Amino acid sequence: MEPATRNISPFLDPGPGTKANSLAILQLSRDNLQPVYLQPATGKHDGYAEGAVVNTRYGSFPHSTMLNVPWGSQIRASKVDTGSRGRKRKREGVDDACRDATGATEKDNEDSAALANDDSATAVKQAVADTSGFIHVLPPTPELWTTSLPHRTQVVYTPDYSYILHRIRARPGSTLIEAGAGSGSFTHASVRAVYNGYPAEGQRKGKVFSFEFHEQRYHKMKEELSDHGLDRLVQLSHRDVYNGGFLVDGKSPEADAVFLDLPAPWEALHHLSRRKPQTLPANSNGAATANQQTEWVSPLNPKKSTHLCTFSPCIEQVTRTVSAMRRLGWVDIDVVEIANRKLHTSRERVGLNLNFDRGVNNSPRDVEEALTRLAEIETRFREHAAKPGDGDEGMDLSDEDATPAAKNKAAGNGSQAPSTEDTSSGTAPWMEGRLITRGEPEIKTHTSYLVFAVLPMEWTEEDEAAAAAKYPIGKEQQVIGAIDKAVRKKERREQLQKQLQQSGNRKSRRKERDAKMAEASG
Repeated sequence: MEPATRNISPFLDPGPGTKANSLAILQLSRDNLQPVYLQPATGKHDGYAEGAVVNTRYGSFPHSTMLNVPWGSQIRASKVDTGSRGRKRKREGVDDACRDATGATEKDNEDSAALANDDSATAVKQAVADTSGFIHVLPPTPELWTTSLPHRTQVVYTPDYSYILHRIRARPGSTLIEAGAGSGSFTHASVRAVYNGYPAEGQRKGKVFSFEFHEQRYHKMKEELSDHGLDRLVQLSHRDVYNGGFLVDGKSPEADAVFLDLPAPWEALHHLSRRKPQTLPANSNGAATANQQTEWVSPLNPKKSTHLCTFSPCIEQVTRTVSAMRRLGWVDIDVVEIANRKLHTSRERVGLNLNFDRGVNNSPRDVEEALTRLAEIETRFREHAAKPGDGDEGMDLSDEDATPAAKNKAAGNGSQAPSTEDTSSGTAPWMEGRLITRGEPEIKTHTSYLVFAVLPMEWTEEDEAAAAAKYPIGKEQQVIGAIDKAVRKKERREQLQKQLQQSGNRKSRRKERDAKMAEASG
């Protein structure tokens, strides 16, 4: 059993602030994120006297300034001291062959050794704030990791995997199978969805069983999961699921949900069955891809229905996948395409008397303002035509270059033009104008088709007996079908007789009332 003191993944519980040897997401701008493992300040690093430093277009940021601060903090750039960084890199760039030809002296070797050990021997210098820029340090989440992760393959973006996890009913305590780990975007999101505690010996907790065919991507993914503290929640396997199936060490994962991000998902569906299929697909060599085990073991949970999703960029892939699902007994097959787009909202100030600033549309605000402007132009034209001489003094400035004050002066009326800004109300400039909404020009996603299906659980004789014991038939009360036909006829006959008796009683009471009224009138 692993020690209980092991740190929980920062993706699941990042804590109140940053700490050393942990992952953080640096937000350089709205759409520019950079993942960084914060290192403690123990000495020089790469020639920097301040230790490890992140260099960006907005300045240099030592790791020491980002440690032990609350998440979301704004970090100012620092004036870093490169020290011997330039000399070190210059010395490391010397060609070895040239060094051997000229002959390295004992003094050069001593200087090189002293320079190599200089990083750890020198104390860390205190960072000095600069005025070049700032960044924000954010906690790692699956959404931020999807935006900033190093792309090894085409990733599953947030709009897709959020809908997928909802449709396959991934919830705390579920067991999920993922085929095609790729860059790990969906893996991190699915771990958060099924997480309900780290499993101990003999415990069944939410877990993800991931499979990756590419060996280099498998090793890189394995390293990332270990660094993120998710290696106990994700069991990654290097396997070709088309031929190898989804069993783990010969045992069933008992999965409740399945996600297949494969080029040919229909070739792996025969492994996701309750029983051994009678007809199995053939591989490229023409040989059957059935398990060589003597006893069929299903990777699905026998006590629950299994929800599945396949991720395919081509409609031909969808057609073959749906055909295979129908042959293997999957039901509720549904194909979905997700088109996600962000809308940006801003304020636009409109008016002829506004300057050409950002967010200003120098056009008439309404018809009344346009007519007023045309009347001013007509008045200026008539005054200019009535003046003697052929000079152009009266026109002063053109409509395009003249300011509102100059235009009013040239018009000769001395009054101010109608203003669209209400300065007396004290409204802030950024609150003026009308709200407008524009769609983002570039959508960060890719075309894909999601195929959803459900494989119901098998209803055995034991399940039927348990259901009959819990809900016995024939002992219900006031339920249609609980009594036979003869008893229903008898109850109906008794009900009709009771109604006739009540009707006869009403007739006799009516006769008595009529007789009393006749006596009173006589």
